[in-house]
Amino acid sequence: MDRRKPELLCPAGDMEKLRMAVAYGADAVYLAGTSFGMRSFTANFAPDELPQAIKLAHDTGVKVHCTVNIMPRNDEAAALPAYLEQLDAAGVDALILADLGAFMMAGKYAPHCQRHVSTQQSVANYACAQSWFDLGASRVVLARELSLREILGTVNPYYAEYCDGKSVTCPGLKQWGTVTLANQGRSALSILKYYYGSNIEIIRTNNIQSIPQSYPGSPLRQGSTGAAVFTLQRQLNRITKDYPFLGLLTVDGIFGRKMTETVKKFQKQFNLTADGVVGRSTWYKISYIYVSVKDLAELTSEGETFSGTLSDGSWNFGSSVLKQGSTGSEVEQMQFWLSTLAQYESSIPSVTVDGVYGSGTAAAVRAFQRLYGLTVDGIVGRTTWTELYDQFRSIQSDNGTPNAYPGTALREGASGQNVRLVQFWLKIARTVYSNLNNITVDGKFGSATTAAVKRFQTYFGLTSDGVVGRTTWNKLYEVYNDIANKLLSSSLRPGEYPGVLRKGSSGTAVRELQFYLYLMSAYESSIPAIGIDGQFGASTEAAVRAYQRFAGLTVDGIVGRTTWNSLYDKASTLRTSGPVVTLKRLPYPGTPLTVGSSGSAVLYYSLLLQRIAYYYSSVETPPLSDRYTDETAAATRSAQELLGLPETGIADADTWTAVEALSLQLAAEMPNPDRSIGHGPVYPGRAIGAGSVGPDVAQVETWLNGRSCLYCTEGYVTENRRFGPEETAAVRLAQQRAGLLVTGTVDRGTWAALQAQSCPHCSKEE
Repeated sequence: MDRRKPELLCPAGDMEKLRMAVAYGADAVYLAGTSFGMRSFTANFAPDELPQAIKLAHDTGVKVHCTVNIMPRNDEAAALPAYLEQLDAAGVDALILADLGAFMMAGKYAPHCQRHVSTQQSVANYACAQSWFDLGASRVVLARELSLREILGTVNPYYAEYCDGKSVTCPGLKQWGTVTLANQGRSALSILKYYYGSNIEIIRTNNIQSIPQSYPGSPLRQGSTGAAVFTLQRQLNRITKDYPFLGLLTVDGIFGRKMTETVKKFQKQFNLTADGVVGRSTWYKISYIYVSVKDLAELTSEGETFSGTLSDGSWNFGSSVLKQGSTGSEVEQMQFWLSTLAQYESSIPSVTVDGVYGSGTAAAVRAFQRLYGLTVDGIVGRTTWTELYDQFRSIQSDNGTPNAYPGTALREGASGQNVRLVQFWLKIARTVYSNLNNITVDGKFGSATTAAVKRFQTYFGLTSDGVVGRTTWNKLYEVYNDIANKLLSSSLRPGEYPGVLRKGSSGTAVRELQFYLYLMSAYESSIPAIGIDGQFGASTEAAVRAYQRFAGLTVDGIVGRTTWNSLYDKASTLRTSGPVVTLKRLPYPGTPLTVGSSGSAVLYYSLLLQRIAYYYSSVETPPLSDRYTDETAAATRSAQELLGLPETGIADADTWTAVEALSLQLAAEMPNPDRSIGHGPVYPGRAIGAGSVGPDVAQVETWLNGRSCLYCTEGYVTENRRFGPEETAAVRLAQQRAGLLVTGTVDRGTWAALQAQSCPHCSKEE
């Protein structure tokens, strides 16, 4: 086992000492707030200083550990949960704890923070250390009285030949207790943790011969049957959602005449020999396109969900039902779901989204009910409504981020789902802005749609050409989403300054403010997440202050014009360019994940499983969700089988550690076929912006500096692998020159432009 590089952990008694520790190369710092800590002879950090200190450290890649190491009395213990929540929201990486009660509280009220056991616990033996790890500790600071020899110990379960003491035995096995542990059913990883605790690093071998091949070995053609045909049918049906001309297949594992025709159409579309036979080339092209349309590798929707629907899918119409003769926004919503489903299910007839429940809508409802095994009565009650919403969301999930610009402008003569989406957005915009044109949602971009687009563009200050390019698309989605979230009134355009907002204010303008603050909190850890209720209370004021501090504005908790404009500009950039994703490793949550578990730990674990499933066909792909479902359990069992662990379907500590180790290894070292297109570095699959760090940032910095050979007016940026103000300004210049939306954030289009514009033969030294 390779040893980890030691972590240089330095004390930081105040802001000046923190800056010195960061400047001189600390990997981490430990500090204390003004309460609940034993660091009595330092200035420590007031509550409003902590976020600033954490941001300073994180901007340079330094972790922050906070001491909460008092032995609290009853009154102190009662106040501790609120303090722990504050530290968690501020972005503290780890808490240093001495009291068992405080330790357990931290697991509940600061779930994103690691828990380190203070040296005050005087842990002097492996049994005590193991007990703390079993309770959820990620680090134990041993007793000061221990010698180095006592700390190192003498146990060393490593051998020159493979031997687990269970399935393979070795004469002369030296390690005390290993065979006994294996006979108890412990895995190799569990045995390692028995001797060394949970804080170990698993380094897996690099001598992998090849990625397992999924091709069944011989061509599939008309008359073939079995699991491989079943897989092909399922993948082709998913591809058909993006390429409707292929036509949906019956998923029955039988390669029939219709499937032959579908394969021929696919082969012709992707420049393969159109013979209807699935050989090796066609097999892997189908696999490649399937993964591409599913967008498994890019995960651009981390931290964001599509909330732009008039309803969240819940049944909220009391005892009423929707039936022929009904009218209104609920009918309109239901019709839009049906019209979307009709694009993918040929048995459902298309409907006009007009808010009137006529015979056409009733026929579509009956077709839907028939398809999904519901009572076929043409009436939308709770069960039909819920199923409609669930199926609509399933399609959205398959299609990735539904608000993503399609890549090419939409104009008169265009047709399809993207046109339908634009028409629906226009229709919803008219519910607030009555001077906009009424429009039929039919998926055909005709003269009426052109006129409606022009009217929208004029009203919102865009070039009135009737063409839906990237800017118009983003504005349409913004308006639609804001209306869906009840953020707009007819008297204000999106982002228009509503006047001074302060504690005690209420209404739509406050909801809009809270929405922007909530969005920012997903990208900036120092800004706490708040509810969107239209009431400017203490939590909203705290979030405003945190934002003002982050943006370098006057920190008064009052939203004047400067604060409003700054917040709107930054939030709008995030909404249109996609999330800036810096995947943060999460510690094992302390308790096993089982069916019914939920939260960020489940989402993170699902992502790890998805990455493994991408490379190992024996591992099932779980849904990317924050809920642990039966599918997640099935994927876990297949991963446990791969890793030689008990196949329980439960993500216990051993499974979590092994899955994470393999997933991170694959992410770091294995090629990704669907991201290996063209020449040169490939887009990382997520936007890069302020706060991003790592090799992708380094590549952007190299390109920015290479541009100076071509554009001498543009200066160099410091190549430190951290995306700061210099990088933001330089990217904005590059976007302006390339005619792109000027955001300062590197999205896919900006990445391609930088790659094309930079000089590959230039460097700072030249």
